[in-house]
Amino acid sequence: MPTAPAAPSTPTLLSPRHWLAIVLGFAALALAVMAWRWGGTVEDSLAYFNTARYLRGDLPFNELRAPFPYRILVPAIAAALPGELHKAFAALNWLLISGAAAVIALTAARLGFSRGRVVGAGLLLIVSVPTFWYAPYLLVDPGSIFARAVFVLGILTGQPWLAAAAGILGTAVREENILLLVWLLAMRRLPFAAALGALALAGGWIVVLRWWLLPGLPSYTWTPSLQTLLGALGDVRSLVSLATAAALVVPLAVLGRRHATAALRPLDSLLLLMILPPLYAALSVRIDGRIIWSLYPMLIPFALCVGLPRRIGAARLSSAG
Repeated sequence: MPTAPAAPSTPTLLSPRHWLAIVLGFAALALAVMAWRWGGTVEDSLAYFNTARYLRGDLPFNELRAPFPYRILVPAIAAALPGELHKAFAALNWLLISGAAAVIALTAARLGFSRGRVVGAGLLLIVSVPTFWYAPYLLVDPGSIFARAVFVLGILTGQPWLAAAAGILGTAVREENILLLVWLLAMRRLPFAAALGALALAGGWIVVLRWWLLPGLPSYTWTPSLQTLLGALGDVRSLVSLATAAALVVPLAVLGRRHATAALRPLDSLLLLMILPPLYAALSVRIDGRIIWSLYPMLIPFALCVGLPRRIGAARLSSAG
């Protein structure tokens, strides 16, 4: 009779050679998934591309459109890379997706999941409709997902300073990632002064960027409206995008959460907090599957618990973290 998969206990040990093979495999697979739309620009991806063009001196300031230039870190790195900008930006996003998959796999290994589940953790990110559809575009979402993956690694493996650094850099990628630092402060994962300092640093960056480094951009408002939400629910394209982004990871995460052990409990409150920006977007602007894609770093650890004996080894998994 087949036995149930073993519950996570101690960290899964993989040799440097194995990790090299895993990371290179993730990179090759991500490249294959992303190559067909490499460097595309459409809708807001064009705004991010124009931000990078401005930083290279190829576009006047008055061509920028808020709020996209405020998410400056990824376009700034792309602008600093050599070569044609479309290709440089797309290559950066490929590296970020590959890196995020590796970090999620490392988190699974540190929590003691089997080797198959460690590899599967990265595959859940890469072999997904959002990675196939959105990642090749010149968007900042891959950078945000990478930062969130590092944040999750930090909180689940007892490295709050790593989580704080990821939250600060993540805020420079997308401003809503400042909520990661709000969570870090509220959950007292760092000394209060240190957590408050990290939050103040990220908040100060937002203020300096908007009113000193990029002053005078046209103002924009996102006004919550039931009519906007109803319009989104009636948009077939948005619904298909949401459904395909949720199709695999969300059901697995819901099922896996029933078997999740104590080390994953911090993800409950973190998910509740990080769902707020997508909900606000749903009430204010058109939405698509990227709002679910952005939650993958928090959903995938739950998804890995599918098939594990319920609540077995909770204390052991807690000590592994």
